[in-house]
Amino acid sequence: MVQQKSSDLVRINARRTDVFDIFNFKHYIGANPYLDRGALVFDFALVELREPLPIEDYISRIGDRYPYLRHQNYESYAHLFAQVASQVSKLDMELHLNHLSVKPYEKCTRISIESLHERTTREVVYFVWDWFEAITQDEDFNFEDQLIKLQMRFRASVYGGPTVYALLRTAQEKGIPAFYLWEEGLMQYGFGKKHVRGVATTFNRDSHLDSEFTTRKDDCKAFLKTLGFPIPEGDIVFTEKEALAAAREIGYPVAVKPVVGHKGIGVTADVQDSKELESAYKRALAAIPEDQVTRIIVEQSISGSDFRLLCVNGKFVAATERRPASVVGDGYLTIAELIRQENRKPARLDSPTSPMSKILVDDAMELYLDEQRLSLNSVIEKGRTVYLRKVANLSAGGMSINATNTIHDDNIILAQDIAQHFQLTCLGIDVIAKNLSDSWKSSNFAILEINAAPGILMHLKPSEGESVDVPSHILETFFESGTDARIPIITFNQISVEDLQTTIDHILSQHSDWTIGAVCRDAVFVNRSKKVLSKNYNSNVQTLLRHPKLDLLIAEYPEEILEQEGMFYQRSNIVVLENPTETEMMLARDVFDGSTVVIRKGNDISIRRKGLIEDYTLGEDEPFTRVYLKETGAIL
Repeated sequence: MVQQKSSDLVRINARRTDVFDIFNFKHYIGANPYLDRGALVFDFALVELREPLPIEDYISRIGDRYPYLRHQNYESYAHLFAQVASQVSKLDMELHLNHLSVKPYEKCTRISIESLHERTTREVVYFVWDWFEAITQDEDFNFEDQLIKLQMRFRASVYGGPTVYALLRTAQEKGIPAFYLWEEGLMQYGFGKKHVRGVATTFNRDSHLDSEFTTRKDDCKAFLKTLGFPIPEGDIVFTEKEALAAAREIGYPVAVKPVVGHKGIGVTADVQDSKELESAYKRALAAIPEDQVTRIIVEQSISGSDFRLLCVNGKFVAATERRPASVVGDGYLTIAELIRQENRKPARLDSPTSPMSKILVDDAMELYLDEQRLSLNSVIEKGRTVYLRKVANLSAGGMSINATNTIHDDNIILAQDIAQHFQLTCLGIDVIAKNLSDSWKSSNFAILEINAAPGILMHLKPSEGESVDVPSHILETFFESGTDARIPIITFNQISVEDLQTTIDHILSQHSDWTIGAVCRDAVFVNRSKKVLSKNYNSNVQTLLRHPKLDLLIAEYPEEILEQEGMFYQRSNIVVLENPTETEMMLARDVFDGSTVVIRKGNDISIRRKGLIEDYTLGEDEPFTRVYLKETGAIL
């Protein structure tokens, strides 16, 4: 077993009692000299004066939490640390962070673990370090509470939302480039003219007018009614007095909800009398944003189950039944205790990958319990199910049940007819029905509302039933494959501004209508027009790949940039290397199948294309530009 330990190693971050030290942190957003993807890289070493326990002791303690790690072999403490950090970085959320590397040096070991969110990954490494030191000192370590804090850190990140994370993970699996645009607060999928941008399930290719229209529930209802679809009778009111009058005219039970809203916030169904309506009105009023006028819908309350129908690109893809949060009595525990017990279940981790949220305790719950002559302190008999809300709000702990395979063809046609009236990638249609297996034409069926930004986790990870791969349906709307999401990329390890302009001119001579983005250490171009060069090199690359008309990218990635920032993108179509260093050779490894790699060492030329290698010596007066410009024909 190798131990990186040196008598002249200066303690850097280690505390006086620590036996391990971690230092030289570096975060890369993409491929780098140590890993072919985004990574947190740091150095690991043993410090003098104190001896670690035998490595078997650490493996034994860690194996209590992660049993499979107990059965692996580790060359050193650094290899064990890397494996543990990689495992913990998944946060018990099934995050897709599986890659790592360990590279020994004379005085330390460089560890690289795949990373998505820098701050979370950095805290994971410190967390694992503290765990190792606690094992060394035979001290208690509050693992679970600390892990919850890490989970919350990731949940609060830009990648922590269930819809964003599901799309990001699916994009990676399909080879579709995906990254966050910090200044815009958007995710980008794809490069250049192929790309789309969006927030969750809304995208720049959606109609802004249609998206805004779906938030106006009153106008939407009127529109759907003109199409002949079943809409509950109702009215818009501006005061509580008007709400009471509308309810009397419609007839109880009624449903009350704000005109502008989402996620079921402020919605109360099955309001039975004026007393309940007063409370429901107050909840709807509280849910209205401050910049909106008071407009509340009072409508007929239809009996039945709550379903979400989802259409992508005008086509039906999934149906889910939503049930309110509930608990089952055991004859001993109170409702409050049953809720706490339920919330501790792994399925309610409330993570981007868990099928249920934690049950929320609030005034609306307590009011509904009171209507059932119960309270949070009530003990209910064994086997009795008590529903905690009238509304099946998933974000408050409701359940989702896959109903895709039960839906009647008429109801599929209804959903598609509605979706095809809107220029929206995704559309959620909320309906009430006894069950979806009966046609809407001959059953108690009503459309409640439509949503332009529907969540997808309920379909991807239902509480019950099979998963529907909605993220794939969404991304396949824009890209048939990962290749379809990309534009050609030519990568150099070194190129002068003059040679860069020559390359641009050569390509434009064959494709005058193309838009070409090019960047080197000294300049940024769009075609022959010079642009502002950012100090952050990868910001220049991102800006070019964000260009909605870009046909091709040319980028220089010398060793200093690869070490400092890493690459912004993965894989190139053509790589041109002139007297490359060992670090720069990573560019030749990070290519697509069938790509071309041109390497010059002195006057020796090696060209690798489509599995074949051609070697020759550069002519005495032959410029190197002539060699690689000839190869651009492969992508032109």
